[in-house]
Amino acid sequence: MTDSPNASRIVFIGAGNMASAIFGGMLEGGYPADAIVATSRSQETCDAIGQRYGIRTMQDNLAAVGEADVVVLAVKPQMMRNLCVSLRDSVQSRRPLIVSVAAGLDAATLDAWLGGGLALIRCMPNTPSLVGEGASGLYANDRVSDAERQLATDLLEPVGLVEWVEEEAQIEAVTAISGSGPAYFFLFMESLEAAGTALGLSPESARRLALQTAFGAAKMARESEFDPAELRRRVTSPNGTTERAIQTFEEAGLAEIVSRATRACAERARELSSELGRN
Repeated sequence: MTDSPNASRIVFIGAGNMASAIFGGMLEGGYPADAIVATSRSQETCDAIGQRYGIRTMQDNLAAVGEADVVVLAVKPQMMRNLCVSLRDSVQSRRPLIVSVAAGLDAATLDAWLGGGLALIRCMPNTPSLVGEGASGLYANDRVSDAERQLATDLLEPVGLVEWVEEEAQIEAVTAISGSGPAYFFLFMESLEAAGTALGLSPESARRLALQTAFGAAKMARESEFDPAELRRRVTSPNGTTERAIQTFEEAGLAEIVSRATRACAERARELSSELGRN
């Protein structure tokens, strides 16, 4: 399957946007193309992925898994049970490291569907992975070795931050903060753009200013020695314009709104896990 004997052989079951972001990042980081395989039920998708990335593609999941060191499960959660059952014998024979990027399915459920006793990692990535600026939360079951943890880190770091959690329940918190988090910031950008237009800017100018401000603030916060609270204080002059706006946010209960929203997100993640596990 590969001409790179020292590289772990990685098989992506599913070649959608998130899988493409991950193996695209791996390739940009220097991972050998001949050590990566992606599968899809669509020959058209296989042809497009193979042409764009230069990796091997297949429609036969069993053949792909048969020589894999790592299997990345990257299909929709609703499809996962049937997929896992179909892969069970091949996975039990080969016993690769399993990495799931499907939301809402816990490690024990996936392991049971795959026949049990496997080293398995759950990964909650987010959509900025598509532009190399993702944030991925990872949880490993107790069969995952230190070397396998490092391998998973190496796979995902090319597309952004990798943050390990030690308790699986914390994956729901990751979902609430970074998994769903991009939508929160998009909503704020959308609102800021609308406010700029209402204040007399053209829609185009309001959008450019809102997006660049969001980008600049995030970059500044990530690179600064100070935390966001201190950065906020440093741009909030007493009795100034920023202070007036911040006071308005605080009077509206922004911190409590964010807390309620993230709790609701985490609760829905728990509900989905229960629902999917029963189906």
